Amino acid sequence: MNEDLLMIKRLEALRGQHRDLDHKIDYDPMDEFSRQRLKKMRLEVRTEIARLEQVVYPDIIA
Repeated sequence: MNEDLLMIKRLEALRGQHRDLDHKIDYDPMDEFSRQRLKKMRLEVRTEIARLEQVVYPDIIA
């Protein structure tokens, strides 16, 4: 159970990081190279979120 709680906390942290990256990409002035780098980071975070969601909230068919 403790491990599940840690994964949920990690999931919340990743969602916050994803939100922060969204905000930076949309509102902060930057060159195109930096924007692409942040978009790649955002995609990696989103992939990790999806992976953790599969573990924490498995899709169980009854």
